[in-house]
Amino acid sequence: MTEQTGQMSEPKDVNPFLRQVLELGPPLAFFLIYLKIRDNTYVIGGTDYSGFIVATVIFVPILLAAMGVLWRLTGKLSRMQIFTAFMVIFFGGLTAWFNDERFFKMKTSIVYGCFSAILGIGLLQGKSYLAYVMGDLLPMEHTGWMILSRRLCFGFAVLAVANELVWRTMSTDLWVKIETFGFPIALFAFLWWQVVGLQQYMLGPDEDL
Repeated sequence: MTEQTGQMSEPKDVNPFLRQVLELGPPLAFFLIYLKIRDNTYVIGGTDYSGFIVATVIFVPILLAAMGVLWRLTGKLSRMQIFTAFMVIFFGGLTAWFNDERFFKMKTSIVYGCFSAILGIGLLQGKSYLAYVMGDLLPMEHTGWMILSRRLCFGFAVLAVANELVWRTMSTDLWVKIETFGFPIALFAFLWWQVVGLQQYMLGPDEDL
């Protein structure tokens, strides 16, 4: 039984390019669909819906399909992926139900804010929740994880505030572009900068935490 369980939990290899398509494809699809129908108005059930709201509704099943394929191929999904998917479904539903695009826009602020809060709670407990999520991918000493957690806690808080400023003060077109490209690029660049700067805390293949 133990041997079978170990085999079941063993992660499956998947083509890196395919993984990127499945992870980055849905936001890009939302961006392209929005550009295509942003100036249109759709009457559904006697109610007028903007192109943005229709693109949001279409985005939800695209995201779920991509996550389903990723789960099928890899055998697992990260907690962050599951949480993000839940938030997209929840706020996408509110956006359609109330016919109000603000719900979907504020979703990004809440997601980043929750990530910041979760990391902050862990820090108050002297723990790095990042280590639980990324420990297998990035072997690092406890001190390094704590430093990275503090910086990411701050970084996610900054992104949450930035999203609030963008969607409340700028056009929907600009928000969609920043949401699709700006925030992910900024987060990736920040993570890369941190990983490079924390090399002294990295562990070799034969070292333990």
